[in-house]
Amino acid sequence: MYFYCLFAALFLGGSISYGQEDRKIRYESERTLKDEQRYPGAFILSKVNEQVHFIHQGIEVWADQAIHYAEENFFKAYGNVRMEQGDTITMTSQYAEYNGNTRFAFASGNVFMRNPQTSLQTDTLFFDREKQQAYYRSGGTIRDTASVLQSRIGRYYLEDEKYTFASEVVITNPDYVLTSDHLDFYSESGDAYFYGPTTIESDQSTIYAERGYYDTRGDTGYFVKNSRIDYENRLLEGDSLYFNRNTNFASATNNIVVTDTINESIIRGHYAEVFRDRDSVFITKRALAVSMQEQDSIYLHADTLMVTGKPDDRVIRGFYDVRMFKSNMSGKSDSIHVRERTGLTQMLGRPVIWSENNQLTGDTIHLMTNVETEKMDSLKVYDNAFMIQRDSLGGYNQLKGLQMYGKIEDNKLKQVDLVKNTETLYFMRNDPGDLIGINKTLSSSIIVFFEDGKIEMVDYINNVDGILYPESDLPEEDRTLKGFNWRGEERPNSVEDLFADDPDYVPVRIEGIPLPEEEESFFDNGTRTGPLLNEKSRLQEEDLQETPSDTIPGAREGAAQPEPLLRQEELDSLPAQDSKQPIQKQQQDTISPAVAIQPKKD
Repeated sequence: MYFYCLFAALFLGGSISYGQEDRKIRYESERTLKDEQRYPGAFILSKVNEQVHFIHQGIEVWADQAIHYAEENFFKAYGNVRMEQGDTITMTSQYAEYNGNTRFAFASGNVFMRNPQTSLQTDTLFFDREKQQAYYRSGGTIRDTASVLQSRIGRYYLEDEKYTFASEVVITNPDYVLTSDHLDFYSESGDAYFYGPTTIESDQSTIYAERGYYDTRGDTGYFVKNSRIDYENRLLEGDSLYFNRNTNFASATNNIVVTDTINESIIRGHYAEVFRDRDSVFITKRALAVSMQEQDSIYLHADTLMVTGKPDDRVIRGFYDVRMFKSNMSGKSDSIHVRERTGLTQMLGRPVIWSENNQLTGDTIHLMTNVETEKMDSLKVYDNAFMIQRDSLGGYNQLKGLQMYGKIEDNKLKQVDLVKNTETLYFMRNDPGDLIGINKTLSSSIIVFFEDGKIEMVDYINNVDGILYPESDLPEEDRTLKGFNWRGEERPNSVEDLFADDPDYVPVRIEGIPLPEEEESFFDNGTRTGPLLNEKSRLQEEDLQETPSDTIPGAREGAAQPEPLLRQEELDSLPAQDSKQPIQKQQQDTISPAVAIQPKKD
């Protein structure tokens, strides 16, 4: 069936220009055969000791066997195929074919492509040397110094050293697993840009975003669409998120929500920092903390809020112009300290509390919440305690002392004890509401009882010195005690009132991540004339399309390469050495590379 072709291609000689010759595929083979019945017009090339060797415009290919269509400038290579392009790309496979006219290649069967930073393993691969791009759709695995990347579909841009992955993208790193629908990966830097729903999951956190960037080697990320970071007991959301896995640090900008999933509290603002190792959150720019208590939300606003501590011992701190609102209580202070484990709230720096029509002030105010029932049950006012109750007809009932202790039931004051140097000024009325007189009294201590938020009874203890003045006998300037300061106009009566004096906030302009430019189809023929494929190709025209799965028979089963050209028993029946075909020199214009016989090069 086979016969030698040492003379078969002599008619191919003649005058060939340098440019034409440069476009022709050159080769070297130790065995050259022809079989016009099976492969008309082709040379069958086979290894004896050295592999068949092809060269074409900067690319070199080695294989155990090949079929070369010299006139059509096309070859198919079989067995232990290796393809090299300069010192940047090396590819191995079991089968490859190459069209020298269009510089379009196809490889299959355990395809392995390597560049200086990464390697790609897949079943079938298309390589367009005109575009300097490679493409697979049979599933691929990319390995770099830090991670393993897998996807169903991928495209590699050699000049940009960029992979574009589509469909079932997974990056596996010792510290996390990233899954996405669309991701661009730059092999030189390790930078990954993703577009579409993406999750980065580790033992310590889960990140979700629909557009973002991640440095797979430096382990930092930037996320800008529907972004959130879940730290198991704390969820961070915002328009823009930054994440550093090395330091377990995250920051967020604009429309931030930090949710404490264990303690049922939320913090909002427009800039936040989260330090996971310290269990701390810092938030500012219209910062607002919201926590549930007694089936009623408590809203806390400050210039800056900080939350620290483990989930079972959270501490909330507010600094600079703190304001608080609850349906039946509101307050203000310069700063605040809330410890959830003990139920203690400390208001520091000109604190004031309004409850119903009562105002309480002092140097420091403590509010105590029963941690079992989550109900506020008492309060303490330290130093310069002053309570004012606005009379229904315009006057102000006043109680003052060094310290004050209050009992709260059902969110209402039931009793207040004032101690040391106490004074009262009280508008006494009869049942119809007529003013009887104004009582001013000094005593060592006072116990005040309330009913429905109104003073029901005052019990003066020890050293009582009091006078009941007729209204006409007590001038207006004497109807307030020293230190009187009614601050009712400052009282927040709604959540919106907490921000009443804040300047308008203009959100920071976020540098987003633009969507990638839409690329032409990999198989677009561009400016080239004629089809990408040679008519002798294994592929069909319908194979040249970007599809969700490979159309090459056997690609999914790992059998993407055809059987070898020559069976081993056929090779064994041939002489040990048929012919040595050196790669054609440019000056050998009159001799076909298929028949030129020279000593084998070292």
